[in-house]
Amino acid sequence: MKVLVKSFHMETNDIVRENSSEAINNEIDQNIHENLNKYYNNQELIGQRLQELEEEWDVERMLSLNAATLSLAGILLGLTSSKKWLLLPLAATGFLVQHATKGWCPPLEIIRRLGFRTRKEIDKEKYALKAIRGDFKYLLDVPNAVWDAVER
Repeated sequence: MKVLVKSFHMETNDIVRENSSEAINNEIDQNIHENLNKYYNNQELIGQRLQELEEEWDVERMLSLNAATLSLAGILLGLTSSKKWLLLPLAATGFLVQHATKGWCPPLEIIRRLGFRTRKEIDKEKYALKAIRGDFKYLLDVPNAVWDAVER
């Protein structure tokens, strides 16, 4: 059994990762590591996994859906029930502004714990799988340089 990656640590300037707990980042990195090793030993399923990755929702999309849902619910409840519900869309908008400027907002921790990854994390796995499959083999002249190629 070949092992592609013995350890995995993603170096990136990803503001969501920078503002997520180390435990969550490590768990996500470990899951990517396990996936790469799984598909390294079962390459005929790489195409299927790549399709799954194309359809995977990232943190940004989930935060947008969360804010839109809370805003819509707050507006509807504010119009039909009590004006106090209008604070909900205000809070959701504030969270989006905070996330856009600081890279963190209260729902982010929950969304990350639910397993949602950044687009960069998804892309890292995607391009590593393509490299394993041999899509970039013409670029590689050193054996076992798959991950080095993806890291650049």
